[in-house]
Amino acid sequence: MVVPQFFQVHAVQSVRVIELTLPESIDAVDFDRLNEAVLPLIKDKAAEPWVLDLAAVACLGSAMLGLIVNIRQQIKSAGGKLVLCGMSPKLAEIFRTSSMDRLFTIARSRHEAIEVHRKTS
Repeated sequence: MVVPQFFQVHAVQSVRVIELTLPESIDAVDFDRLNEAVLPLIKDKAAEPWVLDLAAVACLGSAMLGLIVNIRQQIKSAGGKLVLCGMSPKLAEIFRTSSMDRLFTIARSRHEAIEVHRKTS
C-alpha cells in the first residue's frame, strides 16, 4: 500500500484531480507502490477529464516522468484528457528540457486546469 501522503484523488466539479505530494527523492519500493496504486485508480475512469496537480512536488526523476507519461497514455487511450498544473519553475524547466511540455496541456493553477476542461467540453 502506498503511503497516503504521496497522493490524493479529489473530484472537483466533473474533473478528477490527482494531487501528488512527493519528497525530493523517492525510493524504488515506494515508487513501485505509487505506480501500482495510481494507475488502477484511473483505469475505470480514464475517459473522464483529469488534472494532475504537481504543486507539492519538489523534483521529478525519470521514473516519475515515465509514470506521468503512462497516466497520460491511459487517459488519452480511453478518450479522456489530462491537464498538468502547479509546476514549480524547476519542474517546468525539466519538462521544457525533456520536450515533455509538447505532450501535455499545462496550466499554472488547479483552477486554470479545471477551466481548460470546462472550455473544451
